[in-house]
Amino acid sequence: MSRIINKPKLPATFLESLRGLAGFEQDAFKEIHESGEQVTSVRFNPSKSPTTNQDLPIDLKVPWSEFGFYLTERPIFTLDPLFHAGVYYVQEASSMFLEEVMRQVIDLQKPLRILDLCAAPGGKSTLIQSLISSSSLLVSNEVIKSRASTLSENIIKWGASNVVVTNNNPKDFQRLENYFDLIVVDAPCSGSGLFRKDPLAIGEWSDQNVMLCCQRQQSILTDVMPALKQNGLLIYSTCSYSSQENEDVLDWIKNKYDFESVAIKLNKDWNSVESRSQKHQCYGYRFYPDKIRGEGFFISIFHKSDGNDFSLARSKKTSFERLTKFEEIIVKKLTKPEIEIQFQKKGELVYGFPFDLINDINLIHSSLYIKKAGILLGKITAEELIPEHELALSKLVGDEVPTIDLKKAQALSYLRRENFDHHTKIKGWCIVKYENQNLGWVKILPNRINNYYPSAWRIRMG
Repeated sequence: MSRIINKPKLPATFLESLRGLAGFEQDAFKEIHESGEQVTSVRFNPSKSPTTNQDLPIDLKVPWSEFGFYLTERPIFTLDPLFHAGVYYVQEASSMFLEEVMRQVIDLQKPLRILDLCAAPGGKSTLIQSLISSSSLLVSNEVIKSRASTLSENIIKWGASNVVVTNNNPKDFQRLENYFDLIVVDAPCSGSGLFRKDPLAIGEWSDQNVMLCCQRQQSILTDVMPALKQNGLLIYSTCSYSSQENEDVLDWIKNKYDFESVAIKLNKDWNSVESRSQKHQCYGYRFYPDKIRGEGFFISIFHKSDGNDFSLARSKKTSFERLTKFEEIIVKKLTKPEIEIQFQKKGELVYGFPFDLINDINLIHSSLYIKKAGILLGKITAEELIPEHELALSKLVGDEVPTIDLKKAQALSYLRRENFDHHTKIKGWCIVKYENQNLGWVKILPNRINNYYPSAWRIRMG
C-alpha cells in the first residue's frame, strides 16, 4: 500500500517545539516518520475522466475529496500518457482537505472571483477549478517566474477556460481592491509537514527558519488583504506543524483585521484535529501522519467583515480585438459550435474566453502581469488556424476534428516528440488520443506525420 524510503531521524529540538500542540503524540509521530513509509494519492479531473482509471493502482478513496484516491504503490507517472493528458493530478491527500473546506464555507454554484495566491505547482488551483462553476473566475498566481511556468503547464493540462495565471508579487493585487470573494493563501513555510516525503528537508529545519517563515507569511497576508472584498473569505494553510506559522498567525490576523474565525464540521472518522489559537481561540485544523493517511497539514478560515464590495464597470479598454467574420469561420472549423466562448485575438494569436468573464479578464490584464488567460487556440493565418496545444487539451476542440487512437508505445513516442508509425487516410491537422483522451496535435502529410507536441514538455526519460 505504501513505499518505504530512507528512515528520517527527527531532531530533538524539532520534537520539543511541537510539545503541547493539539493532537501531537510524540511516540506515534516519531514512529510513523522513522518507519520510512510514504503515501501516494491522486485527484482525478472531473471534466476528463471518471473517478477510476485502469492504468493506476487505485486503492481507497480519500475521505474528504470526491475525486481523490490513494494508490497501492507509486507508479512512474512520467510514463503514463493519461498524466500528460491532464486526466489526474498527483496531490498529497491532506492538502485535498481544501475541497471539504470550500464545500462547507462558500456557495460554489454562485459566480465567484477566487485568488490562489501562492499557487505553483498547481495542486490547489486545479482542485479549486474542479469545484467552481463555469461562470466563476480563478486567478492562479505564482511570484517565482520558473514556478509560474510549471503552474501554467499544469493549468493547460487541466483544460479549463476560466483560469488566469499571473506572475506577480502579493502587493500587486492591491490594484484590485475589494475584488475577490475568496483568497487562498497556501503560504510558503518551513515544510516540516513534508519531512516524510523529503527527509533532506529535515536538515534545513531550525527555529530561526520558522520565525523567518512566520514573518514572511505575515508580510504576504498584509500585502494581499486589501484585495479581499467585504464578506469575503480567507483560507490560510501551511504544510508546517509549528504553532508560530499556524495558530500564532491566526491570532496575528485577528489582532490586525476585522475578521471572524470560521469553524467547520469534522467527521470523527477522519482523525483530523481541531486546534484553537492561544489568544483569540481562532479555529485551525491539523493533520498528522500518525492519525491520517497523508502528510502534515494545517488549514484555517476567516470571514472578512469590513471593506466594500467591488463594482466591475464595463470597460471599453481592452488588450484584445474581436475576430472578423471570416476569421471566426476559420476558427470554428476546429472548435465546438455550441460553446459559450468569445473568440478574441492579440496580434495573430486567437484566444477563447468565457462570455461572462471578458470584463474581468480585461481588468486583470490591465492590472497584473498575465502568464496565461483563457484558452490559447492558435495562430490565425489567411487560410487556417494553426492550433496550439492548449486547444487540444481543452473542452473547446470540436467533435468534428479528425482523431487517431494510439497504443501506449505510440503515445509515449509522441510524448517524446519522436516519430511513430500509424496508418491512416486522414490528412491535415489531427488530434492524437490515448484511451479516448486528447494528447495533442499532429499534422499528417502525404509522406510523414509532423509531431506538434510542445518541445519543452517532451518526455526525456526512457
